[in-house]
Amino acid sequence: MLTISQLAAYAGVTVRAVRHYHQIGLLPEPERDQSGYRIYDAAAVVRLIRIRTLADAGVPLARVQELLDAGPEKFGDGVQEIDKELRAEIRRLQGTRRRLVRLATGEHLALPQSVVDYLDRLRGLGVEERYIEMERDAWIMIAAQAPHLIDAVIAKKHEELDDPDMVKLYSLLSGALDWPADDPRVDEIADLLERLMIRAVQAGEVGTDGFDDQFVDLLDSTMVESSPGAARLLAILEERGWRGWTRIERVPADRLNPELPSS
Repeated sequence: MLTISQLAAYAGVTVRAVRHYHQIGLLPEPERDQSGYRIYDAAAVVRLIRIRTLADAGVPLARVQELLDAGPEKFGDGVQEIDKELRAEIRRLQGTRRRLVRLATGEHLALPQSVVDYLDRLRGLGVEERYIEMERDAWIMIAAQAPHLIDAVIAKKHEELDDPDMVKLYSLLSGALDWPADDPRVDEIADLLERLMIRAVQAGEVGTDGFDDQFVDLLDSTMVESSPGAARLLAILEERGWRGWTRIERVPADRLNPELPSS
């Protein structure tokens, strides 16, 4: 007959583990001797070794009892089911690790790879990091609001970067964050934007962003607050018959504001 310490040693576990198995019902508690000590037999050793073997193999303790009591066929089915669950968990953990590796670069936080690649392309064009950070924050909101649209939108943005006017626009916007409202280069940006807007209208691409009005207003307000010249830029464009930044719209002549400042 064995004491609890001897039992643990024979089975290759700790005394604490034996007590835990007693507590959760995996290992029946034996009778105690006259001195109050638990006394174990060979059957307890065998059962404890089987418990340890299953646990070491990755079987959750909640499933160990089921397998211990199962016949050969049911045991095999149970092991296969647990293996399937473990493989699914491994895939989940591998996915988590991949996301953590991506997050270590900083840019991937809340952004899909397509947006990260686009921002990297802007860096390659010489766009300042301050402007890229502002655009990155806008893309984070867009990706959260419309994840099903983001890859198509980014694909379109890549197409637009093949246009020299768009590249020049980014070059100007990159340095515009500190411009005063009356900087003459604001008019140059307005000219570029108007040319791009006309092409978008001709291509039937105006007003088809898929975002709700409130979200568009949020993105536009972020842009307006980014620079002293941003509000003036939008005012110039509206004076010329255009409205919006995220969603470009042609403003009917009877809705133009005659009080807008002249460019």
